[in-house]
Amino acid sequence: MTGIGGGVELGAQAARSRALAVLRVRSRALAVALLPAAVAVILLAGGSTGHLVGGGWDAARWAVSVLALLVLAATAAVALVVARARPAVTPTVAVAEESAPDLYRMVRDLADRLDVPAPSAIALTPDCDSWLEDRTHPAHGPPPARDHDDLSDPVGPARRRSAAAPVLVIGSPFLWWMRVGELRAVLAPVVAGTGPAAHPDIAAARRFIRGLDAAVAATSTDGRGPLARAARGGIGGVSRLLLRGCRVHAAEMERGVAAAAAERAQAVDYGLRIVAQEQVGLAYAGWDRLLTRVALPAWRMGRWPSRLDVGVVAALTELSRRDRLAEGFASRLGERPACDLLEEPGLMDEAVSLLAARLFHGGPAETGPDWAPVGWEEYPEEVVDRAWRTDAARLHRVLDTLGVRRAAEDAAPGTDGPTLSRVLDHLTTTPAEAPVPARDPAADADPDATPDPDATPGTAHHATPGTGTATPDDQATSDPQAATASDPSDPQAATTPGPQPLTTPDDQATTAPAAPGSADHSDDGNGTEDDDDDLAGTTPRGAALAAGLSAQLAREEARTQALASGTAPPPPGTTTRPAATGTALWDDRALPLLPLQPPRTGREILTAHITAMVCCAAMDTAGATPGLDWLDGPTLLVDGARRADLALHVRSLVETGDPAPLRAWLSDLGVRPEKPVRLV
Repeated sequence: MTGIGGGVELGAQAARSRALAVLRVRSRALAVALLPAAVAVILLAGGSTGHLVGGGWDAARWAVSVLALLVLAATAAVALVVARARPAVTPTVAVAEESAPDLYRMVRDLADRLDVPAPSAIALTPDCDSWLEDRTHPAHGPPPARDHDDLSDPVGPARRRSAAAPVLVIGSPFLWWMRVGELRAVLAPVVAGTGPAAHPDIAAARRFIRGLDAAVAATSTDGRGPLARAARGGIGGVSRLLLRGCRVHAAEMERGVAAAAAERAQAVDYGLRIVAQEQVGLAYAGWDRLLTRVALPAWRMGRWPSRLDVGVVAALTELSRRDRLAEGFASRLGERPACDLLEEPGLMDEAVSLLAARLFHGGPAETGPDWAPVGWEEYPEEVVDRAWRTDAARLHRVLDTLGVRRAAEDAAPGTDGPTLSRVLDHLTTTPAEAPVPARDPAADADPDATPDPDATPGTAHHATPGTGTATPDDQATSDPQAATASDPSDPQAATTPGPQPLTTPDDQATTAPAAPGSADHSDDGNGTEDDDDDLAGTTPRGAALAAGLSAQLAREEARTQALASGTAPPPPGTTTRPAATGTALWDDRALPLLPLQPPRTGREILTAHITAMVCCAAMDTAGATPGLDWLDGPTLLVDGARRADLALHVRSLVETGDPAPLRAWLSDLGVRPEKPVRLV
């Protein structure tokens, strides 16, 4: 205990010294602002006593006095903006003590054991993290009328809660996946941070830094006139200058606070906390996969899953079933979950799920006909089936605009509807046609190099020995993105818990309502790659169809955004520009604050729509059904079993124009591509 106490004291002392350094920056700035006024007072006093007389001194008195008044006015304006600017607050779901008395009691007992003040309130956030947040600024609303002093022990000054006690923000996935003991161990170092936060110097330094940060954000918006813009620019410049002066000291202060809290928390459930940290990484991985694979397709269809936290438990349980590295995690489910500390966990889960939809997708705050909750039981029909049929309908509309015939001249009567054969016949490459050659990096690096006369352009490194030409599989893997795709049913694809999102090479199909086994293409690091580079290696017909689908999607998204904002949609052919990032943070008008996925490429859009059409044909002609895989999202079920081998065949059609592998797959399942399918 002596070592722990010494570590806590050293960390707190370092934090206090850095807090004083921050306050000294504020004092120096105030001294500089008062310097002209002090000089003006000296000059005026000298003139009144007869020591500083003459025309020169009179002119100096007037000039310095005017300068002092201007500097004091500017200082007052900066101080007023810093004091009144609203600091950023994380969107959360408040947890009242009446709705979670056991949770408040656990936090109170934890604060007692740590000998620190208890947090003033508890809130939930749709994230895998926990922290303390100061919400004492007047702009955040008046404090609750009811006294919460019973949250902490009223006996003893060390644990007496002040009005500046921070709010404890807990990640909602922790409550549903962790057990009660694990949650207490994870929250111990967080709650221990209330001790240093109660120190007057640290609290004052934090308020000053938050005020400067809020002032910079407030002055970043455009003014209504030249004078307002000049005033905002001046105040913002001074605030940024002060922030730069405090940056190093503020960072070291927070490190000292964290070190002191960590040292103090070692006395509480230290062994259990080591085990609980493993669950933190696993929960983060499952939450990221659930949002990108399962929730995002539903959000795009105007439905928001109302039990996301229950879904993350199901996803992690499925992961533990598939992956040997996660063995033993599911056995913990027999213990009491931390969500039992809530009186009504279902209502809290629904509120957090709606907040997640707003933050990550930008959905409205209230439910409606176009934004309704969906349960996991209705997910296959309400989301998967509708998403596939919507994509299939869009695919045939684009084919209509391209002038593609609905049926061949010798087709049987009744087959002029939307059929899969129409798509396959259009994308089939004849011997006279060739795929768009992919860019050869070696040729780009050395334009004078002599090409191999026996090598096919774009496939020289994947040619079959003795032939000089590439097979469909080789041609598919010539794309560096397609080469990284893997089977989504691989249990090893979701086994890496850690502080980073769980992203596997087969994860990028989640940018669309993911179809079963749809291949994903991880980012190659070039975020400015144009459509021509993305569609390199595909057929000319595939490239034209992908361009048409991308344009149609852009028009639909622009129309949806215009209807949501109440403005008229842009005229056809108008290019919409994305909203600027980094402005109006934590403002409802800037939603989504944390978009999950980058824009889809043309290749991904084309692959997703063809896969959706194949799934519709399988459901309407072969008795397949839509399903939900907790780790991979929408999936196709044939005789109750998941089919994850569709991606390779679709990719062969997209990239080489060869429908033979896909037709063989359809024949094995008994799918009749010439039959019309039902669309939305």
